Formats: sequence, C-alpha cells, structure tokens
Amino acid sequence: MNAEDSSSADVRYVAAEKARRLILASAAVGVVGIGLAFASSFLASHGFRHFLFAYVINFCYFLSLSLGALFFVLLHHVTRAGWSVVLRRMAEVMASAIPFWGLLFLPILLLVLTGNGSLYSWNDANVVQHDELLQKKAAYLNAPFFAIRAIGYFALWTAIAWYYRRNSLLQDDTADKSLTLRMQKWSGPGLLVYAGTVSFASFDWLMSLSPHWFSTIYGVYFFSGCAVGVFATLVLAAVVLQQRGFLQDSITTEHYHDLGKFLFGFVFFWGYIAFSQYLLIWYANIPEETTWFLVRQSGGWLWISLLLLFGHLLVPFCGLMSRSVKRNKFALAGWSAFLLVMHWIDLYWLVMPQLSKAGPVFGFVDLFCLVGFGGIYMAVVLQIATGRALVPVKDPWLAESLAFKNV
Repeated sequence: MNAEDSSSADVRYVAAEKARRLILASAAVGVVGIGLAFASSFLASHGFRHFLFAYVINFCYFLSLSLGALFFVLLHHVTRAGWSVVLRRMAEVMASAIPFWGLLFLPILLLVLTGNGSLYSWNDANVVQHDELLQKKAAYLNAPFFAIRAIGYFALWTAIAWYYRRNSLLQDDTADKSLTLRMQKWSGPGLLVYAGTVSFASFDWLMSLSPHWFSTIYGVYFFSGCAVGVFATLVLAAVVLQQRGFLQDSITTEHYHDLGKFLFGFVFFWGYIAFSQYLLIWYANIPEETTWFLVRQSGGWLWISLLLLFGHLLVPFCGLMSRSVKRNKFALAGWSAFLLVMHWIDLYWLVMPQLSKAGPVFGFVDLFCLVGFGGIYMAVVLQIATGRALVPVKDPWLAESLAFKNV
C-alpha cells in the first residue's frame, strides 16, 4: 500500500518555509540558553564545575531520547511489527539526531583530553597518584581510551541510524519491498551492538563520575530510562502534530493505546531494575558499593530518592494501569510529560550528588542548560524532518498499521 492508493493515509510533509523560522528560533534559544548557563555558573556556589555537571546531565538526557528512538526502530524491525509503521518515521528522525550529539560531546572530550579533572576525578593526575584503586583502573579509565571508545560509540550509533533512515526514505521513493527485508535482517545484530555500546557509554560518561563505585546493571538502568523517554516523547510528538493538522488519519486511538502499554511496561521495568540494583548492593553491604547509595539516602538527596520512588514508579504505574487512560491521548500525553520530567530528575540524581553531597543545588545554571539543549534538540529534529513524509508512505505494512485494532 502507498500514499497514492489510500485515501486514509495522511502523509503531509513538514514544509520547509513554515519550519525555517521555528528552526532558527529554536537554535537561537539553544545557543543563548547554553551561553547563559555558562555565564551564570560563575555566580553559582560551585562555579564552572556546576556548568560541567549540568552539561553532562542535559547532554545525556536528550541523547537518551535519541538512543531510545534508535531502540524503537530496531525493535520495530526485529519483531516485524505492523502496528508501529505510522510511528516509525518520528523515531527515525529522533535517532538521526545522534551525530549532532556527537558534536555536542566534543567539549567533554576536549576537557578530558587536556587532563582536566573537574568533571572526572580519574582524569586528574594528582588524584590518581594518591589513589591505589584508580591506579588499578587506569588501564580502562584513561583519556585516550575514553576518547577512542566515545568515537566508536557515536560512529556505530550514527551508522545504524543512517542505515535505517536511508533505506526508509529510499523505500518512499522506490516502493522496493526488499528494503524492508534488509532492515529486518540487520535489526538483530543492530540490537546486540546497541546493547553493548549503550551500556558502556553509560559506564564511561555517568558511572565513572564516581570512579570508586560500580554496578554491573547500571547500563540496563540507563537503557530503561531511554525507553521510558522515547515512548513518552512519541506520545507527545504525535499529539502535538495532530493538533497542528498532521497525521490526523494515520495515528489513531489504537496506536496511542499500544504506546501507552509500552510506556506502562517500561515504567515498571525501570522500577524493577532500580530495585534490583539497590537490593543486591544493600544485601551485600560492601562499603565500596554502599557509599554511592548512602549519599543519596541522606540530606536533601533523600527527598529526591523518594520523589523518584513515587514519581517515576508508583504514581505513574497506578495512573497508566487504566485502559481508558491509555486510550485517551490527552491523558496519556499528560502522563508522558510528567515522566519526561521524572526522567530528567533521575539523571540529575545520578550525576549531581558527585558535585554536592549535601543536597540538590538546582539553579539557573541547570535551568538555562536544560532550555539550551532543548532548543538545540528541537532545531535539529525539525531540520531532519523537514521536507519528508511523516510516515513511511511505501512501507508494505502501512495498510496493516492504518487498520490496526487492539484485541
């Protein structure tokens, strides 16, 4: 089935002339936001280090949405799903933003390569000199190897995202059904590469902020946040686009229902992984492992921990359990927005205690950085989406997706 064959398929394009102003405005907000975050850090109690930690939080937050989108695309193909065809293009667009996050990683990379230990203490020669454990970990935690791994992660993610985006758009032009088979063929190996690289990237960029601590399940924990983030974002993106006249006949209540199911499932999965990690470390009671949690169970961080317990798990778990909520796109959008906030707080909870053990230090630095990265993300995604159909118009499973009904 294709766009010409169906009167029910809404395949409107994002017109370049209409998007250009929004792209420029978003990019301007992004640049100004990050600039203000940098400037305001000199007035913050922790100075420039506060900006660096805020940069890492927001970089990982928006990158996690693109990584979650890449997972969605691979999952769609490996399961040979039909229902999600009308949603896949949005995920392809988000995943295609990964190379731009590679550019935004350059400041972190340069900081590490110049031997600055303001962000990663394992990169400070004076600290390592007096720390036997860091000396033992130096074979892995060293600047050149850190850079090589980071380049490898972005190269692999970019290659996978480019492959699926390119073949999806090529199918729009040629209606070649064999392209679907090719994408399905490589989705399994792609998921294996994805799992390994996302796990080790989270070890490198987040877990190594506390280099004495480690958790073998940390990568799965980070991935669970990526999954929650992408399904919440897809719900919001679909609602916003439909409110502006796009995808009116393509995305139905049935699609929202399934997005809600996935969102509900990954909220529970996040809670399961978080509890499993905590339980094993608590039960073993090894000082090197418990210190990380002790910081987050004391002072102001205790309240953030409780907020995540209720706000990221118990409350949305109860709220999304209802079938009627999952089939009401506006109610589902409300929960999605709430969970995106919780996902950001989760990353803040992972990173910021390394800067301030006494409690949260949220201020203008964090706010400006969030707005800045959000503006850049919006500009990049709109630029990628502009001029192309918002659904894969020649996908052989489009008819099944348009007619999809929940059992």
